[in-house]
Amino acid sequence: MKVAVDSSILVAALLPHEDGHQACVALLEQSSHVTAWPHVMSETFSSLTGGRHGWRAKPNQASQLIDDLLPQLSFTELTATDMSAALREAHLVGVRGGAIYDYLHLVAAKKAGAEAFYTLNSRHFAAVARAGDPHILSPESSL
Repeated sequence: MKVAVDSSILVAALLPHEDGHQACVALLEQSSHVTAWPHVMSETFSSLTGGRHGWRAKPNQASQLIDDLLPQLSFTELTATDMSAALREAHLVGVRGGAIYDYLHLVAAKKAGAEAFYTLNSRHFAAVARAGDPHILSPESSL
């Protein structure tokens, strides 16, 4: 089954003290096809270097940690046409402000044909989900 993930999954998989660490590691290791919107790398870098998680990585550490995850992921690009269409439709699900990034993760996941979208922030993604989007799940539900 093809699944998509957001940065919360990657950050938790990388940091042993994070809630859901074991479930996120298991999800990445046990899923046969994990995809993400490439923006996930910049979000993960921001989280790792920003210090919100009780630990602040140096930029070179963060980039190396992300590089180490790359073999487990495939990426689904959104073209300018994809982005334009998504932005035109965003109002239909009430997307405003920074919620656009969660919405675009779902747009990319749907484009990739993912059946499930895993996140530790289900509420944020449920707020911008459309009919036909992948099921939004927490990694604990995959165990």
